[in-house]
Amino acid sequence: MKIGVLALQGAFREHRQMLEKLGVEVTEVRLPKHLVGLSGLVIPGGESTTMGKLMMDYDLKEPIQKFYQEGGAIFGTCAGAIMLASEIEGQPKHIQGKQPSLELMDITVARNAFGRQVDSFKEPLTIKGLESSFDAVFIRAPVITHVGQDVEVLCEHQGQVVLARSGRLMAASFHPELTRDARVHELFLKTCVKA
Repeated sequence: MKIGVLALQGAFREHRQMLEKLGVEVTEVRLPKHLVGLSGLVIPGGESTTMGKLMMDYDLKEPIQKFYQEGGAIFGTCAGAIMLASEIEGQPKHIQGKQPSLELMDITVARNAFGRQVDSFKEPLTIKGLESSFDAVFIRAPVITHVGQDVEVLCEHQGQVVLARSGRLMAASFHPELTRDARVHELFLKTCVKA
């Protein structure tokens, strides 16, 4: 199994290290040609407005949407969850028009809903599919404020959705790559069925 990590901006190296720890082949995705042969793609945390702009600059939006439509799985963490969302709340005022995103997952995401960088925190979470709690790291974390009919909520924190799955799509408010616990990445790999 070969998994790509979108490497335009943000914490892509940490995801790469986590996936390699799980024994999968990993490639960094910067251009559409890097999507060829992948079973899954991880979109890391970072700055969602910058990531969206770079995704447009490198002509990656449509190829990533096509990658998903042809059977690829995608996991977005923090800013990556924003990139997957069909709707985004709290768009920066300097963005003219709609903030670029992939609009693949039927969720609404509110940016920076858990506060600023100084409000970062670590919290044990109970996640569907995991036998014990997961120590999640939240940094300028968004929350999922609405989920569509086909979206399964895997975890809530303080009554707000922070991990959800819809078929081959997963979105997390937190940063599983910043822990030593690979179980959330393992959950994602189970959705990567494309050869």
